[in-house]
Amino acid sequence: MKSEPDLWSISQQKKAGSKGATWDGVRNYQARNNLKKMKVGDLCFFYHSNIGKEIVGIVKIIKKAFPDKTDTKKRFVAVQVRFVEEFNLPISLEKIKKTKAISHLPLIKQSRLSVMPIDYKSWKIICKMGKIRKI
Repeated sequence: MKSEPDLWSISQQKKAGSKGATWDGVRNYQARNNLKKMKVGDLCFFYHSNIGKEIVGIVKIIKKAFPDKTDTKKRFVAVQVRFVEEFNLPISLEKIKKTKAISHLPLIKQSRLSVMPIDYKSWKIICKMGKIRKI
């Protein structure tokens, strides 16, 4: 899940506490469909886009997709997410591109997509790169 850190950062997500924060404002149909597939308990990487361009942490889905209150046309959804962990070492887009085992990720192929799936093997590789505990 991507966010511009000057609008919503991993630090702000952490400060949101156990109630988490609504992940809204997604206006891409493919990203919306990915949000709809998310289940309570799913873990997601938190990616700072535009500024930094790096994976900085992990959040957890605590409420599945519901109508996005910021969408006046009622086409899009939001989810509720809670902070789980911040990476000890953020992983830059440049580093991801150079890591052959994860070079297939939509993050590289569809750089403008704000919500995208990730396979388990890539998840583990990125967690190791970020020097975080196993999740």
